Amino acid sequence: MAWRMSLGVGEDDQLGVDGARRVAARTARLTRPYRGRMIAALVALVLWTLLTLAGPLLVRRAIDQGLRVGDRGQLNLSVGLYIAAAAAAYLTYRLAIVNLAHVGEGFLRDLRNRVFSRMLRQSLPFYDREKSGVLVSRMTSDIDSLQDLVQFGLLMFVSAALLLGSSAVVLAVLSWQLLLVCLVSTPLIVAASIKFHRDSNRAYLAVRDSVGTTLTSLQEGISGVRIVQAFARESIEANRFADTNRRLYRSHMDSVRIAAWYLPIIEFTGALTTAIALGVGGLLIGMDLLTLGTVAAFVLILQSLFGPVQQLSQLFNLVQSATAALNKIYELIDEPVEIDEIADPVELTGPGSIQLENVGFAYDEESTVLTSIDLSIAAGERLALVGPTGAGKSTLAKLVARFYDPTVGTVRVDGVDLRTVSYQSLRSEIVVVPQEGFLFSGSILDNIRFARPSATDAEVVAAVARIGATEIFEKLPDGLATEVQERGSRLSAGERQVVSLARAALVDPAILILDEATSSIDPGTEALVERAMDALMTSRTVIVIAHRLSTAARCDRVGVIADGRLVELGRHDDLIEAGRNYADLFAAWSRT
Repeated sequence: MAWRMSLGVGEDDQLGVDGARRVAARTARLTRPYRGRMIAALVALVLWTLLTLAGPLLVRRAIDQGLRVGDRGQLNLSVGLYIAAAAAAYLTYRLAIVNLAHVGEGFLRDLRNRVFSRMLRQSLPFYDREKSGVLVSRMTSDIDSLQDLVQFGLLMFVSAALLLGSSAVVLAVLSWQLLLVCLVSTPLIVAASIKFHRDSNRAYLAVRDSVGTTLTSLQEGISGVRIVQAFARESIEANRFADTNRRLYRSHMDSVRIAAWYLPIIEFTGALTTAIALGVGGLLIGMDLLTLGTVAAFVLILQSLFGPVQQLSQLFNLVQSATAALNKIYELIDEPVEIDEIADPVELTGPGSIQLENVGFAYDEESTVLTSIDLSIAAGERLALVGPTGAGKSTLAKLVARFYDPTVGTVRVDGVDLRTVSYQSLRSEIVVVPQEGFLFSGSILDNIRFARPSATDAEVVAAVARIGATEIFEKLPDGLATEVQERGSRLSAGERQVVSLARAALVDPAILILDEATSSIDPGTEALVERAMDALMTSRTVIVIAHRLSTAARCDRVGVIADGRLVELGRHDDLIEAGRNYADLFAAWSRT
């Protein structure tokens, strides 16, 4: 069982008895669809255990009824039955492996689907609280803990427990006197197992911490390779990685040293107990209390006991780690969706007017972002939101898109409270184009169709044409069929943003929110993106979060957000003439 020495359970992973019971009960409910295979696996393991124990008993029969009395027929029969039992044991163990694999892998497949689906449904406040690395670890390291249990641990745990319990019963039936004598080694086994469990927990936790540190160092080195090479830091970074790698090596060696004293103790105890059984068994044979075959069967079964003892001791860590991982995964699945759809939602069908009534928002009790926002946007109107960084512009736009719900007040579209609107209707009528367009692996066509999977190729081409981007993509080697590669690395920032705009055009929403859509665009492609934006903004309600005030100047009205409040609202020319916040911002921008 040295194959899983890297798995450990730290203090954070340990559950109380009640917690473990809850996890076990829930797991039992989730595995109900596989109950038939579970029963088949258990029956197969019970048969395997009986067949395994039948071997020593057939040896006893061969000695006492064949060799001792010289009965060749009984000897041959015992040999034949032994071979048949071994073959049947092979078949039943194979059956158990296959059925348990179906149960375990099916359960993990369902669990991955549940976790991923739940994470996709979670709202933005959830992702503000949770670290992305922690969420990824739920689908990687936590599932990996379960994978180890499914592939190796579960089968060994059940088979070792059955073999250990059954062997003790058979030994007691064969000779309870000899069994009592052999129990002299039990205190040593128990003490060694307790110490192993305690020390291994500490050592395995150190291994896991070292693995995390090493992976972090590796990731930083690869991700920042351009900076490393630019400042000739290769040798320094290599030495830093070597230090973390050395700590990982040492922690692994600590876990190996723990196993190195525990496993030989179990082996030595097994050999000592076998010697005691042979010595005392010889005395009992001389006293005609036992037969030679009985002592031989006793010793064979006794030797098979110490393997399960080792396995159960080491599997305890694996089972505890898997239980803790399951508990974390269930907590993630149970995390409530804060911004959810009500039972009987309504549909948005209006032209796209927007009303914010005394809206306030805070991410937490100590960070108020927006205060007392009253704003009405007519259908078809273009409103630019400007202001210093951190003033609350993007947050206000996210409230209109219902990525968040206001802490106080109400956001309405066409007079309908967004809290009562169905998600499907909301995402069809309100589309947000973020600062950087995220592209998935696949072609440009696939990425545009992501916004509306049912769209035909012709509809995608038409959406591209509506924003005047046909020529941009025709210049690429395969046109719209061009593969964008990971995160769209094959395309420029401007081309990626045009794909985002084409997505919005394909949906054809009543309300469009542009969240600094040109802020990360280089000057060479800015004109292309702005032309696409202008085409997309036609005949719909638009909220533009603008860092370039030339964009704001082209809108119907401009709203100035400062310190979480709407401090100015009006036409560009009127605000310039007023000479207040917007005039100062525009003057500062014009000088850059």
